Amino acid sequence: MPIKRVILIIITIISLIPVFLSLIASINQPQVQSDLQLYQTNLVLQASEFSWDELSELKEGRNVLLGNDPYQLALTQYQKAQQDAKNNLEKLENSLQKIDSQVTTLKDNEINLNSQPITSFMPENRQLKEKIREQEKFLNELNLKLGILEAYQGNNAVAIKTWDNINHQFLENEQTTSLEKTANILSNLWNSQTQSLPDAEATLKNQLTGWFRYVSLKKLYQVQTRQDDLLSLERQQQTLAFQALIKVSSVALIPLLGGAIGLGLLIFFLIQLALKKENSVLAIDQTLAWKTPWDWEITWQVLVVGFFFIGQIILPILFSLLNLDASQFNLREKAVYVLASYFALALSGIGVLYLSIKRFFPLPKDLFRFKWLSNWIIWGIGGYLTALPLVVIVSLINQKIWQGQGGSNPLLSLALESQDTVVLVIFFVTAAVAAPIYEEIMFRGFLLPSLTRYIPVWAAIGLSALLFAVAHLNLSEVLPLAMLGVILGVVYTRSRNLLASMLLHSLWNSGTLISLFLLGSSGT
Repeated sequence: MPIKRVILIIITIISLIPVFLSLIASINQPQVQSDLQLYQTNLVLQASEFSWDELSELKEGRNVLLGNDPYQLALTQYQKAQQDAKNNLEKLENSLQKIDSQVTTLKDNEINLNSQPITSFMPENRQLKEKIREQEKFLNELNLKLGILEAYQGNNAVAIKTWDNINHQFLENEQTTSLEKTANILSNLWNSQTQSLPDAEATLKNQLTGWFRYVSLKKLYQVQTRQDDLLSLERQQQTLAFQALIKVSSVALIPLLGGAIGLGLLIFFLIQLALKKENSVLAIDQTLAWKTPWDWEITWQVLVVGFFFIGQIILPILFSLLNLDASQFNLREKAVYVLASYFALALSGIGVLYLSIKRFFPLPKDLFRFKWLSNWIIWGIGGYLTALPLVVIVSLINQKIWQGQGGSNPLLSLALESQDTVVLVIFFVTAAVAAPIYEEIMFRGFLLPSLTRYIPVWAAIGLSALLFAVAHLNLSEVLPLAMLGVILGVVYTRSRNLLASMLLHSLWNSGTLISLFLLGSSGT
């Protein structure tokens, strides 16, 4: 066996170990989707306070946008989130008990405390305890909001009992103590007790956001008979509610309209496929295969070395040597870190690609084709609209499979948290510019044509889409991203233009980022 192939095998094994570990680790990690549902619920609650008398001509559309009973729907969503949080907490505590049991067994066997078997459990033990504290805090925050939802609907006894549960949680730090203080204030408010409300207004403003802050402050001003403050609060809430209404419309109606158009296009294409067969837009046969001058070993080399080895081995080692710990960064620093990491990966990967195939220059004309004077915009937009209903349907099925677990791209959570314009611009450059260019060059421009040399075009589209999905390192994202990858592959195969798939990819990521920004603003 040639030495080059031996080296490639070794690099492949080394590169795929962290990939498999990341996929396995993602099994018990929560999806950002569960957070998105709560953020959207918060946005709907905020919009529900809008006085429709000011827009009486649009009043009939209220139920379409917000539902027949948004408060009951919000209560159901938060109760589900509470149950999921309890289940996750129980799993974490069970895992911690298993580790403690193993350590106890080792101690009983009189193994030295400083020995490797016991000390090897310590990092995992600390991580689990930290996750348990975070989950307890999250559960307390849910109980706080659940109580407000119950109280708003007149279920005062249930609300007070829910807040009392917070008082009996493990309160070990300043944050959880503040939650306990807030719960006490809320209990006193809905008991109409004004004598035990020191710093109540400041506490409610600091600990609560959005609709929950509004309802609590409204109750405080009513109990304390502060009419001027109450009127000012109502005026401010109307402004915020109208803004929330615009955001709900953008998050819900625009994708719904796009999805409806996309569904119509899909039905049209399927009918065309049935009638015109090989002359239809969706017809994929071997006549569409590329004539790639390189063999499978070059394909293997570029994919493993240019993508996985650099991304999973080289860059992490480099950043560790530079003492860069992203967990200690603020949000802007994390955004810059993500952008720098991606540019480093993209430049390195494209460098490996260039060095691997430069001896085959000049390349056939339909490889890595960027044709500006063509219909690539139509292909990109049409592909995006068609992807909307398909990916949404797969995502809904995926949710049933994973039940809120399976991990998510950490960039989604960062974008959801951020209301900083600088951070959002950086994320946009990363996700809507850098990612589409690099990933389309690697997975559609290079991998897909390379695979058609050995397998049918439809199989090459599917396999390249699956590898594209797995490369994102979260099990819960594999099915939706594979579906998106298939559509990207079809668009590139039929258009023969990387600009088309890049546009589709950019539109998808841009839409996701805009939705995250709008949903994240529900806490204001």
